[in-house]
Amino acid sequence: MKLVGHFVDGKWVSGSATRRGDVFDPATGVRTAEVELASAAEVAAAVEAADRAARSWRDASLSRRTAVLFAFRELVHARRDRLAEVITAEHGKVLADAAGEVQRGLEVIEYACGIPAAMRGGFSENVSTDVDSYSLRQPLGVVAVISPFNFPVMVPLWFVPVAVATGNAVVLKPSEKDPSAALLLAEWFAEAGLPPGVFNVVNGDKQAVDALLDHPAVRAVSFVGSTPVARHVHQRASLAGKRVQALGGAKNHMVVLPDADLELAADAAVNAGFGSAGERCMAISALVAVEPVADALVAKIAERTAGLRTGDGRRGCDMGPLVTAAHAERVRSYVEAGVAAGAVPVVDGRDVRPDGDPNGYWLGPTLLDRVTPEMSVYTDEIFGPVLSVLRVGSYDEAVDLVNANPYGNGTAVFTNDGGAARRYQHEVEVGMVGINVPIPVPMAYYSFGGWKASLFGDLHAHGEDGVRFFTRGKVITSRWLDPRTGGVNLGFPTQT
Repeated sequence: MKLVGHFVDGKWVSGSATRRGDVFDPATGVRTAEVELASAAEVAAAVEAADRAARSWRDASLSRRTAVLFAFRELVHARRDRLAEVITAEHGKVLADAAGEVQRGLEVIEYACGIPAAMRGGFSENVSTDVDSYSLRQPLGVVAVISPFNFPVMVPLWFVPVAVATGNAVVLKPSEKDPSAALLLAEWFAEAGLPPGVFNVVNGDKQAVDALLDHPAVRAVSFVGSTPVARHVHQRASLAGKRVQALGGAKNHMVVLPDADLELAADAAVNAGFGSAGERCMAISALVAVEPVADALVAKIAERTAGLRTGDGRRGCDMGPLVTAAHAERVRSYVEAGVAAGAVPVVDGRDVRPDGDPNGYWLGPTLLDRVTPEMSVYTDEIFGPVLSVLRVGSYDEAVDLVNANPYGNGTAVFTNDGGAARRYQHEVEVGMVGINVPIPVPMAYYSFGGWKASLFGDLHAHGEDGVRFFTRGKVITSRWLDPRTGGVNLGFPTQT
């Protein structure tokens, strides 16, 4: 049985853990590996290695840092197929989706390669007589990244390249459900020339997470996961005096106005609702149809959904399994609760016949019509291939519905009316908005993050916010006295 350990101080570490977890292939239900679950002492060892490395890495020139990042980018690009295969084997998403995840991660690496421009400060001459002021940004030291199961490559790469480029050392705690991809990244960073200890990977569960949140040498924490855990991370790390960006859950709405192109909207709803088996924080899970378009739109979505092939992600299927048996059962229970509450199962994924091992964690695309706001299938983040259709009578009712939701991660509006789109982007209380774009994930040079219960902290991931999160600003005021002047003056200093 394969044993998945840790990568600390530039080398593999394994064999000492007293606790282990199981890693499964979701398409077959077969246990493929055991992952070591780090104790607080093992986490402390990784943090101490990072702390030692951070003291010299912060003084590495921007040229040296970018050289490492360029080399790392080339390794990831050349081996992207290998990385996608590892993602599919442990997460279950289809290979094409896994390849897309790697591409998104590469975009952040490429942004981090331009860190000299992003780190530039400002300079003002003669703010007072012979006095200059200037600003600069410096690294924090050791930072922790805690990433979820659904994007084992992309989410770590939202944070790690920017943190490393700005001069920090990183301890990454990936999901114990699919840990292998993160270890490949660590190995390739070392191959690219990153000094030992600058990037470390420690596998574990809540015990490891809490150890990172409590360790005094960890200056900042980046987290992506469910809202309850994001709230816990934010509160505990903040109490310890750390800087925190904790990205939580979502209930993303796609509003379809009566003038929208329904063919385009139906394509978008299927793509955004069922891609990666709905295990995306940016998946569309609530489709808000502004009447009179609901009947026609539901029919078009059902027609497209019927042609989807669910099965093993290595067989060219459209949608793969869910990540674990327990999660598949949880999502199935939400479908059952929705139907019991009066939702109409237009497409019922519980009846799927997958192209794959019958022991896989299967649930097909599910389309529920006539969902109402009080149903659990709407109120809760399901994180599965379940698209709920809510019917409303007007634009105002649609906006009120979206804004009343406690989450505020992403949303989309489909319309051919520029005025309506502009009004929607202004009025909706959500952090990322798409106009005829169902999954409005920004490019790496913008920042990713939501509002309300979808984000705990002030700064978003990557882009300018990422640089600000992993650095501290410093302002220097200097005077170099002219040797022609001098003397003692005890009067109150004034600006002239």
